[in-house]
Amino acid sequence: MNQDYENFIRLMKSKTGIDLSMYKEAQMKRRLTSLFQKKGFQSFQEFFQSLDKDQALLEEFLDRMTINVTEFYRNRSRWEALENKILPRLLKENQSLKVWSSASSTGEEPYTISMILSRFMPLSQISILATDLDEGALERARLGIYAERSLAEMPTVDKNKYFVNDGSVYKINDDIKKTVQFKKQNLLSDPFGTGYHLIICRNVLIYFTEEAKDILYQKFSKALAPGGVLFVGSTEQIFNPQQYGFEVEDTFFYKKI
Repeated sequence: MNQDYENFIRLMKSKTGIDLSMYKEAQMKRRLTSLFQKKGFQSFQEFFQSLDKDQALLEEFLDRMTINVTEFYRNRSRWEALENKILPRLLKENQSLKVWSSASSTGEEPYTISMILSRFMPLSQISILATDLDEGALERARLGIYAERSLAEMPTVDKNKYFVNDGSVYKINDDIKKTVQFKKQNLLSDPFGTGYHLIICRNVLIYFTEEAKDILYQKFSKALAPGGVLFVGSTEQIFNPQQYGFEVEDTFFYKKI
């Protein structure tokens, strides 16, 4: 099984540029094994042969790999810290903000940032880059249609202001949509921009090996402007932030020194 999986990793890297060896092996192998068994394959080799020819199966593989579990205002107290402490400082020091949601999934996160920023400035001045590896998730993000459960943590004022209820779903309005640009990106292999004041990377790093996390923290640090902030998920504390040129500004917020 191990040799089978190692060959699969090598083949997928050459096909897609995605390096599965940078993900925690036990978790990833378990997730992908359940997918290929459900599809009736006996091995990773058989699975790859079909992935190589079947675009729909490849997209399902990417979807399974990237785990798109998200909602608006996930862990709401952290968004309140962003609004009440982090953003006021950033806006005091910078006339405009360069913001990147670096694993944006189906769009809840960057749209949440946009709604919070709209309390400080007109929507016409807000521009957020949102990236993800999964093209299917990005397509859903661009549509901006969500089930009610995605809005469970959202303040009622935002729900009423920025969404239209259409039967069992909620549609985000075009003014918010226009503030976010969605692009496909592989965090591990693609280059990052620079000069960001705020980078959000939440609930992604838990799936990576320590080596991959180290690479990403270095890349995020270089991508931030001095005084810029990296906002991570609630299980993703950086235990040695100084090593990456960070200091703790608040729980799960790291300021570039």
